[in-house]
Amino acid sequence: MNILLDIGAFLATARAGSFSAAGRDLGVATSVITKRVKRLEEHLTTQLFVRTTRRLALTVDGERLRPRLQLLVGEIEDTLATPSAQELGLTGSLRIKAPTTLASMFFGDICAAFQARNPRVKIEIVLIDRSVNPLEEGFDVAVGALPQSYAYVIDYPLCAYPRVLCAAPEYFASRKRPKDPTELVGHECITFHTIGTTWTFQMETSPLNVEITSNFTANDSRILLAAARQGLGLAILPRFLAQSDLDSGRLEEVMPECPVEPLWVKALVPRIKMNKNVVAEFISYTQKRLAEGIPDQAIPAF
Repeated sequence: MNILLDIGAFLATARAGSFSAAGRDLGVATSVITKRVKRLEEHLTTQLFVRTTRRLALTVDGERLRPRLQLLVGEIEDTLATPSAQELGLTGSLRIKAPTTLASMFFGDICAAFQARNPRVKIEIVLIDRSVNPLEEGFDVAVGALPQSYAYVIDYPLCAYPRVLCAAPEYFASRKRPKDPTELVGHECITFHTIGTTWTFQMETSPLNVEITSNFTANDSRILLAAARQGLGLAILPRFLAQSDLDSGRLEEVMPECPVEPLWVKALVPRIKMNKNVVAEFISYTQKRLAEGIPDQAIPAF
């Protein structure tokens, strides 16, 4: 039993970034966490963390062992799961990571509908706009549209995530409209923080990457929408978010003949988690709900 407690302390510390934060997460004193991690290091005869006065980082061995130990813990949890769960209907817990805009506009409704259909399922949704390795950060499912993939994690495609380059008509009052992506140099651009300043366009022969200059950046698409409405510059926005403004003329699509490279909304699931019936059922339910793509949303003006 001690070895399992020690592994849990190590994984919690790696996830939280400090012994004190891991202690708060597990409800024990910091000294207990440090003792357990030290005991695991002695058992494995290797150092798992580099400790300095300012930071705590995994060693090479710590990075190597982390996903393997996480898989081991998942297998043990599944083995010890209550065997009578099927008699009681779908049970269990889901810890889900989702981007802010997707979750607040429609993905949260999907999660709520799933829980309403399965009232014995407990759901926790954490809003994070960066790519997350669900195995390392303790999620059953990580939903997002960024292209990153991870070892021991399965990608399940959910639906297309089309994007559009747009700007307010006022922005072009004293500026020349770009006719080619290379003409974006010199334009004011509004960027999504995790995408960065490299914009990719679909050309006839191959994708074209363009480095732009950003004068406004945020990690929530609705903030970028507000900035574009104010005429601050060109922005790449999810089409479902910008469509009502495009229809009303509040925003204009720019270079529609050179479309922005689309992304895909996908669910990242640690391989071991697919043994949990509740995870498999949730993925299946979400795929069915999104089979026709992201639903149109009415975005209130402000």
